Amino acid sequence: MSTIDKIKELKEQRDAVILAHYYVNDEVQAIADYVGDSFYLSKIAAKEDAKTILFCGVSFMGESAKILSPQKTVLMPDMQADCPMAHMADIVKIQEMRDKYEDLAVVCYINSTARLKTYSDVCVTSSNALKIVQALPNEHIYFIPDENLGRYIASRLPDKHFIFNDGFCHVHTDISAENVKNAKEAHPQARILVHPECTPDVTALADYIGSTSGIIDFATANEAKEFIICTEMGVLYELKHKNPGKRFYSVGNHQFCPNMKRITLEKVADALEQMSNTIELEEDVRVRASKPLERMLELGS
Repeated sequence: MSTIDKIKELKEQRDAVILAHYYVNDEVQAIADYVGDSFYLSKIAAKEDAKTILFCGVSFMGESAKILSPQKTVLMPDMQADCPMAHMADIVKIQEMRDKYEDLAVVCYINSTARLKTYSDVCVTSSNALKIVQALPNEHIYFIPDENLGRYIASRLPDKHFIFNDGFCHVHTDISAENVKNAKEAHPQARILVHPECTPDVTALADYIGSTSGIIDFATANEAKEFIICTEMGVLYELKHKNPGKRFYSVGNHQFCPNMKRITLEKVADALEQMSNTIELEEDVRVRASKPLERMLELGS
């Protein structure tokens, strides 16, 4: 029996649904029931009827699924697949900002640990951050943990006062403006599509700035035939699938997340077979972390 056939059989036995992020390996995306960005997958995790959720991504994604669906079993193919940025905010500083600004909203990127979410007022994703922050009544916004996404949203909302955290995604900050310019020189007809986790000098060069799903939608709808992609290159699987007549170019050799690439078909099969690598959260943490996530789903609907 092939690994793929084994996964299909085990999925039926375990009453499982497989969710995969755009950044995992192509063959994992191919066997998933749902593929998407963090906002889309968080909604699916909350609504799906299956008893077991197998989340092909990094740990904060599995935590978010467990927070929203405590009655379900949430499995991770690899418990070592983590997102460094998810830890890049300091709880002491959050309290300092609350003490300093009476009218403060702590806006927490979903790419964060469950513990950080418990100290936040609302979660956002790169898909919905602009809409949600704009809807908040608060003037002062402390945006955690990603500085670059925070700065991009701030540039679109000049009436609000942003305080920035010093967190970052190493994949996106490794994309340099020089590399983008070189790629544009090599492919002058290509449109430049940039994820807002990139640095401001890179977003300044963009023809389009948006989430992973936004980049896919733009490339699919746009009349251009060539695109320079400034995000993790796992997105090429969906881009090529939806746009077989178009060409997509990277800007360097480091556009991959080693944690996302830890997810393999063999690990998916093992997790389902052994029902191992379960996400467990203390109930107090889960309840507190659910509030900003539920507010995100409410404001982002």
